[in-house]
Amino acid sequence: MMIPKTALSRRTMLRGVGAAIALPLFDSMVPTKVFGATPAPPIRLAFLYVPNGIIHKDWLPKTEGKGYEMMQTMKQLEPFRDDFIVLSNLSHVQARSLGDGGGDHARAGATFLTGVHCKKTDGADIQAGISMDQIAAKEMGKYTQFGSLELGTDEPYFAGGCDSGYSCAYTNTLSWRGPSTPNPMEISPRAVFERLFGSAATNDPAVRRRQMQEDRSILDFVLDSVSRLQKDMGARDKRKLEEYLEAIRDIERRIQKAEEQSAKTMPAMGRPAGIPDLFEDHTHLMSDLMVIAFQTDMTRMITFMMQREGTNRAFPEIDVPEGCHIPTHHMGNPEKIAKAQKIDEFRVRSLVYLVQRLKDAQEGDGTLLDHTVLLYGACIRDGNSHSHDDLPLALFGGKAAGIKGGRHLRSTPDTPMTNLLLTMLDKGGVPVDHLGDSTGKLDLLAGI
Repeated sequence: MMIPKTALSRRTMLRGVGAAIALPLFDSMVPTKVFGATPAPPIRLAFLYVPNGIIHKDWLPKTEGKGYEMMQTMKQLEPFRDDFIVLSNLSHVQARSLGDGGGDHARAGATFLTGVHCKKTDGADIQAGISMDQIAAKEMGKYTQFGSLELGTDEPYFAGGCDSGYSCAYTNTLSWRGPSTPNPMEISPRAVFERLFGSAATNDPAVRRRQMQEDRSILDFVLDSVSRLQKDMGARDKRKLEEYLEAIRDIERRIQKAEEQSAKTMPAMGRPAGIPDLFEDHTHLMSDLMVIAFQTDMTRMITFMMQREGTNRAFPEIDVPEGCHIPTHHMGNPEKIAKAQKIDEFRVRSLVYLVQRLKDAQEGDGTLLDHTVLLYGACIRDGNSHSHDDLPLALFGGKAAGIKGGRHLRSTPDTPMTNLLLTMLDKGGVPVDHLGDSTGKLDLLAGI
């Protein structure tokens, strides 16, 4: 059966006074089949990075292959068992000291997506390597509004030293446009929201503040466009549009609530507006923005540093009032190990939220998760040892790229993690022969 010619452009936008909203892929955007083939949605790449390692005994399954038992930290992921692969024995040799002494947190951040041993300096002469996300962004950005998005939750600091003589630049980002050019992580949901859906009419801060203070959704400015658009849509597309617009409205409401709360409780300072006080609220907002950015094809490459490397944020909401870095240096103390594991589990809760959001979003004949290859993990195995071997990693989604979940895939010990990054690039349609210390691509279908 032939599908009618597309009535809507893939770049269709809803426009109103000072607002432009890109749309997700609708059935009515799919062009006529040619010789039975319909263009498939693109593959997106994403990273969720956690700092200070993960308590290994509560993360890594004891058996490989299918049917493994999920350990305590991973139990929340049971509903998604068939949507991800647990990876073990992947290492970042270049994050080891290699004669440079302390500084594992800095090297972890700088090496995670580059596979390069960074220069030990806390001055302006920083040196790492171009990161995998920026290699992808250069190619993927030919088809999207933004080559990549770099997100975080901790205020980024690039000046001075942060870890044993290493520059703060190494601990505060994963993304490097070039060996000496780090990309800052954006931590303000408001800034990300405005980057995606901000006013096209003016960049005047005073005007934009007045617009925000009107307490009106940007959707209020495009209701006429919505009504006209819906007339040309089928029932499934109408439902998808309504769900998408409600998601935008919900994000806006939550940002406004965070701003109101901040105005009441925070002193005047340089903190960006719209940052929730609670970690989970913050990560959920960022996750929702990631989903919308992928749905609208504004970008196909996102890195989310859930916290910067070496962070010492407290989590009183889960009864860990001391800085989270402290219990990771547990020295075998059961009480500290229990607290560190509780933090690990808490972070996985935010991962679950994002994976569910991606799985709930329909795209083409599957879901947004099917068309996203998402890596969750750390560049430190365990915060007590600061080891960069057998890193805690899990790869989600990618069904449309031929990735099959439901397994624990154990590689040969000390297999470079950069081999996984090369494979992810390949799945994203950006084939590269070499990255950092890579020795070849990883066989993600082993054991099938």
